[in-house]
Amino acid sequence: MTSKSLEHWKTSGHYFKWREHSIFYQDQGKGDALLCLHGFPTASYDWQRIWPSLAKHFRVIGFDLLGFGFSDKPRRHRYSILEQADIVAGLLASLNIRRTHILAHDLGDSVAQECLARNETGTGIFSFDIGSICFLNGGLFPEVHRPRLIQTLLRSPLGPLLVQGLNEKKFRESFSAVFGANTQPSAEDLSDFWHLIELNRGEKLAHRLLQYIPERRKHRDRWLGAMQNTRVPLRLINGLEDPVSGKHLVKRYRELIPNADVVELEGIGHYPQVEAPGAVLAAFLDFHKKIP
Repeated sequence: MTSKSLEHWKTSGHYFKWREHSIFYQDQGKGDALLCLHGFPTASYDWQRIWPSLAKHFRVIGFDLLGFGFSDKPRRHRYSILEQADIVAGLLASLNIRRTHILAHDLGDSVAQECLARNETGTGIFSFDIGSICFLNGGLFPEVHRPRLIQTLLRSPLGPLLVQGLNEKKFRESFSAVFGANTQPSAEDLSDFWHLIELNRGEKLAHRLLQYIPERRKHRDRWLGAMQNTRVPLRLINGLEDPVSGKHLVKRYRELIPNADVVELEGIGHYPQVEAPGAVLAAFLDFHKKIP
C-alpha cells in the first residue's frame, strides 16, 4: 500500500513522449527553471520533501528517468546515461525551456555531468544553457566510488539470475544500509520506494540499469574536464556518513575541482534530500544567493 503523498505525486504529474516511451514528470512553480535529477534505484519522488519549498523560488521540473518510477521500463533496452541526457534535452525542449539550473543526486549526477560536457562543447540533439549545478552524493569520480556488493554482483554474469530473487525484504536491508545511523528511512518511506521500483516489474531490470557504472569510467575524463574548465557555478552537498560516496568523495572533489564549493553534512548518508531536507534546502538556496 502506498502513502497518500506518493499517490498525490503520481496524480499531480504529467507524461512526456520520448520516442516510443512514456516519461513521467512534474512541473510546478514559477521563475527560473530548476531541473531535479534523481538517482538509482528510486525516482523523482526522492525530491518531494523539499519540492514545495523549491517551487516557491523556481519553476521546478523533475522526471523519472527511463526505467525508473512511473516512467516506462522497457525490458530489453540498453540503458545509457547518454540517452537519459537526450531525454533531459527533449523534455526541456518540449516545455520551451532553454536555460535551467540543475540539482542532481547519484545517477542524476552522471546525467548532469553529461549535460555539462555537452553544454561546454555545444553538442547534443537539443541545446539548452545551464545556469548552475548542485550535486548531492553520487559517483562523480569512478576511482573513489564504492558500489554496494549487491550492485557489483548484479553487474556480473550472475545479474540476470540474481534479479529473480530480489524482493522487498532484501531491498529494505540493502537500502537502509546507505542511510545515516540516526536518519534511517521510515517503514512508509521504504514501502513507497519499493513500490516505485517494483512497478511494472522494474526490479527485474536492476542489472540493466546498473550499466551506468562502466559508463562513468568511459566518460570520466571528458566529464572531469568539463567540471574543471566550466564557468557554470558548481556546489557539492554531501552526506559524510554515506558508505558509497561520502567523505571520501569530498576529499577527491577538493583535490580535482578548482575553488571547490562543498557543504558537508555530518551524520547524513547517501540520501541527504530525504535524511536532512531542511539542511539540503538551506545549502541549496544559499548557493543560489551567490550566483550572479
